Amino acid sequence: MIEEQIRGRGLDEPRVIEAMRAVPRHRFIPEAYRSHAYEDCAVSLDLGQTVSQPYIVGLMTRLLDVRESDRILEIGTGSGYQTAILARLAQSVFTVERLSVLGQRARETLESLGYDDIHYRIGDGYEGWTEHAPFDGIMVTAAPDKLPDALFRQLKDGGKMVIPIGEELYSVTRSGEEAVKVHHGGVRFVPMVEDGA
Repeated sequence: MIEEQIRGRGLDEPRVIEAMRAVPRHRFIPEAYRSHAYEDCAVSLDLGQTVSQPYIVGLMTRLLDVRESDRILEIGTGSGYQTAILARLAQSVFTVERLSVLGQRARETLESLGYDDIHYRIGDGYEGWTEHAPFDGIMVTAAPDKLPDALFRQLKDGGKMVIPIGEELYSVTRSGEEAVKVHHGGVRFVPMVEDGA
């Protein structure tokens, strides 16, 4: 997976490679789909959710440019796979999942693997986690139709968000009140759903 899908496509940032090599992806995949864990595709979870293909996880992680001292907000815990990779790179990760079944399962998996620098919340991703803001970086793993203002405001000045908007991937850097967007190509993510929507 690392050599063909990650390095083979030009992703060679050493810290990202090391983190992806260290995280056992199959542990985050339901048993019924585990044989597909290392394939070059998204893998199904329950409740209509997916684990992104390894290349997209690697790309988004590299784009976020996480430093060891960073506090990262993740929107969409999902399986916990992306959470684990972020946790290997950052000082701490605050992760929000709307679906309690997925959030609890991810927490159990992550704790069983020894991750203790992750903070968990079940809630509406559009709201983020204001009491722990501002964050150095924000990773969004579901696709809203537009940049969520509440999340942008939880970024530190100079902080970066990596987010799929519709079917396009962006990195968004906060410069005062301005969102500086850079486009990184087309992607397919499950829609980001607002509570009560």
